[in-house]
Amino acid sequence: MTRRFYEYSHRVTFSDTNVVGNVYFASYLAWQGACRELFLADHAPGVVKRLDDDLALVTVSCACDYLAELSAFDRVSVRMTLSALEDNRVTMGFDYYRTGGGPALLAARGTQTIACMTRTPSGLTPAAIPDDLLLALRPYA
Repeated sequence: MTRRFYEYSHRVTFSDTNVVGNVYFASYLAWQGACRELFLADHAPGVVKRLDDDLALVTVSCACDYLAELSAFDRVSVRMTLSALEDNRVTMGFDYYRTGGGPALLAARGTQTIACMTRTPSGLTPAAIPDDLLLALRPYA
């Protein structure tokens, strides 16, 4: 059975690459952020609204393993799944596929963990994962 994923499609530009011509390592992490944010916009708009109020989603860790090179003008499918929920933390998995021109090629695999926090006058404090985020994430477990 294939696991359900949220997909962010990206076309690599020269701004994503380094002087050698392949995709710069930090670009993969930027794509994780874009995928996560677009997921929120598409599936948890209430969470997005709360970000202007009291909610903070703090990235506490991220990682990426690079398996194949990507270059300018490659098409990339960044596929996000839910890896874990623990207390106020959400861990997502990311698979990066080069698409177009034949079978998709797994180019990288990454993870990212965010902590749900509430802004208070004395600083950030841990907060429960919002119900609308839990509901939105459920199909991707």
